Amino acid sequence: MSVPAIEAQLLTKEYSNGRGCRDVTITVEKGEAFGFLGPNGAGKSTFVKMLAGLIRPSSGSAAIFGHPIGSLAAKEKIGYLPELYRYQEWLTGEEVVRLHARLCRIAKPVADRRIPELLEEVGIGQRGRDRVKHYSKGMQQRLGLACALVNDPELVFLDEPSSALDPIGRMEVRSILDGLKQRGITIFLNSHLLEDVEVLCDRMALLNNGEILRHGTVSEVLNKRTSWHFKVGGFSPFLLSWLIEQTGLQIRQSAEKADCKEGRAIAPSPIEDSTVWLEAEVESEEQVGWLNTLIIRQGMTLYEVTSKKERLEEWFMDAVSGLSHRGERE
Repeated sequence: MSVPAIEAQLLTKEYSNGRGCRDVTITVEKGEAFGFLGPNGAGKSTFVKMLAGLIRPSSGSAAIFGHPIGSLAAKEKIGYLPELYRYQEWLTGEEVVRLHARLCRIAKPVADRRIPELLEEVGIGQRGRDRVKHYSKGMQQRLGLACALVNDPELVFLDEPSSALDPIGRMEVRSILDGLKQRGITIFLNSHLLEDVEVLCDRMALLNNGEILRHGTVSEVLNKRTSWHFKVGGFSPFLLSWLIEQTGLQIRQSAEKADCKEGRAIAPSPIEDSTVWLEAEVESEEQVGWLNTLIIRQGMTLYEVTSKKERLEEWFMDAVSGLSHRGERE
């Protein structure tokens, strides 16, 4: 049985202001891409810094590939891109990566071969010869990604790796991370860009006020609920309760219909006053067919039926709805 890439048991960091994280228990398998989500101030960066050996936990334990966090053996396995980074602006990009290679005790012949490859891989290329002071924030973020990968790590911690990039840059970084995943490198991703987590990650956890609120596989989350929208003519209000009683499904009259392709909401264009949109949460297409049959048998006209799977953003908002959040200033 392989040793997990990350195994944390009741890992806790307490600060006098009440921030930090408490009793976080997670396991990340080797080669997995794991998304770590949460509102600002939830404690995500604190947790990652403990795993990276940058701060000491107040209690609990954790290991990286079986090595205690903070140990040299654990640190040799990881690469780390922090959310807040600063590089020597008087150095060139290539010199910054070379400095990190020396800190990792990488032999010069290996560094000479690896650094140009990395700069090309992250999209810096020949601009590696330019000084950092001439780099945009997005270019510096690419540089940080190169530094995180310079020691050819088995596990990469990435704290908001795409936050400073334009849409094209985000797609390129996502492609890089997907390539790392295909090579068997474990990825631990902190990101507010839920689309990145949705596309890249296998599993995820949601942190709020320093505690794990929910966790599971991305596929489980996104397949958990499918909403179907029915455009029904000749509808009478009493039929809604009848449909609910007959099917046992959650059905409601919707004021608007979700655009399933774009994820937007569009106003309905009723053919007449008795034409409405119904929204039902179903577990299978068989239930959809049954509901279609019941609607038609009652003499109603079925104009349109569309489905809309739950997106990660909706899952996230539903999970934190009504909860208090510490926020960045608290």
